[in-house]
Amino acid sequence: MARGRLVAALAGLALPLAFAPFGLYWLAPLALVALFSTWNVVPAEAARRGGLFGVCAFGAGTWWLYVSVRLVGGTPLPVAVLLLAGLVLLMAAWYAACGYLAVRWGTRSAALNACVLTPALWVLAEWLRGWLFTGFPWLSIGYAMVDGRLAAWAPVGGVYGVTLATAVVAGAVLTLFRGHRRDRTAASAVLLAVTLVTWVLAGQPWTRPAGEPLRVSLVQGAVPQLLKWEPGERRATMERYFDMTAPLVGQDLVIWPEAAVPAPDDWVPGYLQALRELAAGLHAELLVGILTHDAGRDEYRNSLLALGASPGVYHKRHLVPFGEFFPVPAIVRSWMRMANMPFDDITAGSRDQRPLVVAGVPLAPTICYEDAYGAEQLGFLPEARLLVNVSNDAWFGDTIAPHQHLQLARMRALETGRYLVRSTNTGITAIIDQRGKVRARAPQFVPWVLSGEAQPYEGATPYVRTGNYPVVLLALAGVAATLAARRRRA
Repeated sequence: MARGRLVAALAGLALPLAFAPFGLYWLAPLALVALFSTWNVVPAEAARRGGLFGVCAFGAGTWWLYVSVRLVGGTPLPVAVLLLAGLVLLMAAWYAACGYLAVRWGTRSAALNACVLTPALWVLAEWLRGWLFTGFPWLSIGYAMVDGRLAAWAPVGGVYGVTLATAVVAGAVLTLFRGHRRDRTAASAVLLAVTLVTWVLAGQPWTRPAGEPLRVSLVQGAVPQLLKWEPGERRATMERYFDMTAPLVGQDLVIWPEAAVPAPDDWVPGYLQALRELAAGLHAELLVGILTHDAGRDEYRNSLLALGASPGVYHKRHLVPFGEFFPVPAIVRSWMRMANMPFDDITAGSRDQRPLVVAGVPLAPTICYEDAYGAEQLGFLPEARLLVNVSNDAWFGDTIAPHQHLQLARMRALETGRYLVRSTNTGITAIIDQRGKVRARAPQFVPWVLSGEAQPYEGATPYVRTGNYPVVLLALAGVAATLAARRRRA
C-alpha cells in the first residue's frame, strides 16, 4: 500500500515538469501510466492515491498562487495559506473521485478499463473542474501536449480532446505491460488507431488566410504590481505608455495590456482624448486596457477600449474570484476591509458581446485568464479572424505561472486555427500563429514594444463549430458502455 501511494505522489510531483516552462511534455502520459498502475486496489484506496496525486501535482504546479495572494496581494499569511490549501484540496478531490469510480465501475477487461473507462472519467473530471465553481483549468493534461504530436487533436476536440487522446495512450501502454494476451491485442489496436488518426489530423488545413497581414505592436510597460495603483505613480505610468506608443508609425494595430491605464475612464477623460488623437495621427487602431465606470449603476468593469477609426469596447466576462469579486458574506467583507484587502467587486460584462472590429478585421478579445477557457470565446467565432488577449501577469511575479499562461494561450490559437496576439504588463508578451507556435516574444520585466505581423484567418475548425460537447458526450458514452458491459458480465 505504501509503495502505491509513493508512486502516485511521485507521479504528481513529476506532472508539472510536463508543462511550461520545463516543456517535458512526454512526462504527462508517463505520469498517467504511473498513476493508473496504482489503481489496482479497492475503491477507497484508489481514491486516496488519486487525491495524493492531485495534492502533489497542484502543490508543485500552482505554488505561485501564494506569490499572487500573499507577496503581491498583501493578503494575511493565514488567509493566503488557507486559500492555496483549499484550492489544492479541491482540485485533488476530482482525481480522488476519478480513482474511486475507475475501480468501483471497472470490469474484468483490463483493456476496457484502461483504454475506455479511466480516460473517460479523467476527461470528465478535467472538464468539470474547468468550469464548476468558476473553474480552474490549470494543469489540464492537454495543455502539456501543445508541442507534442497529439496536439493535432486540438482543432477537433479542443484541449479536452488532446487530454482524452493522451489518457487513452497512457491506458493502452499500461495494458501492454499488464493485460492478458487478448487485452494486449486490443491495446495495440488502440495505439495504432490513435497514431493513424493523429497523422491524418496533423495534415489538415482547417483555416485559411484572410486578407493581408496586420502590422501589430504590443506595448509592455513593465510596471511593478506594487506600484501600479499607487496614486503618485499614475502620471508616470500613463506617460510611459504614451511615450512608448508615439513612435509607432506605420502600424495597423497597437495593443496595451490589461488595465494599462491605472485609473477608471471617468477619471482621465483628457488622457483618453489625447490617445484618440495619437491613434489618428499614427493612422493606427489602439486597444487600451482600462477600468470603465458606469456612473448610473456605480459599477466598474475590466475593459478593453478600441480607440481609433472603429471605436468599441469589450468588458471582461469571466472574473477572478478573490481577485475581482469576493463571494463572501458582508461580515467577511468588513473584515477584509480592516485587513487592508480589496473588497469592491468588478461587474462582469454581458455574455452576448460582439467581436471588436479594428482595421476592418473582427477580433475575439479576452482579458487576463479568460483565455484559459476555450469554449468561452467560441461566441466570437468564426466571425472573428484574430484572437487578442491582454493580461497583467505581474501578479505572478517571476514564477512559472506566466509561462503556463502563455501555454494556455497557445492552445487557444491551435484550437481555433487563428493567430493570437497577447499584450501583457510584465510578460510574456507574444505573437502566436495559427498552429500554436510562438512567432515572437518580448523579454519579461522590461519595458518593450514587440512589433510583427499577425495574419488574419477565416474558416472554422471542428472545435469552433461544436465546442467541448463531442468530447464530453464521447466520455459519457465510454462510461455508459463500460457500465453496460459490467452488467452483462454480472
